[in-house]
Amino acid sequence: MAKNLKKQAEEILRIAEESGAQSNYFFVTTFKRYQVQLQILEDLEKSLNEHGMTVTKEYVKGRGNLYSNPAISDYNRTTDSANKTVATLMRILKQYGVEEGSETDDSLLSLINGDSE
Repeated sequence: MAKNLKKQAEEILRIAEESGAQSNYFFVTTFKRYQVQLQILEDLEKSLNEHGMTVTKEYVKGRGNLYSNPAISDYNRTTDSANKTVATLMRILKQYGVEEGSETDDSLLSLINGDSE
């Protein structure tokens, strides 16, 4: 999965370069944050797969209570943040002429959605 994400990131940067957005400070920093968010999500997915959706907390007398894995909340919050970050990236690119419905926009949305070309 990491190779696929790297390839997608390179293609997004190519599209940004074509539009001139790659030199925009806000695009660069927002895109970097998006990549970090994707890595966090990947790590949280691994943790959920390894530990499951529930965890047991043991208390003083050794009794265990079953709870939802806290990674679920972290995953959901990070997903929401990543979605907002994508919206910000799209707004920045739109300022550089990547219009909704254009071939470039379609390519970018496909990459962001994880569709392979």
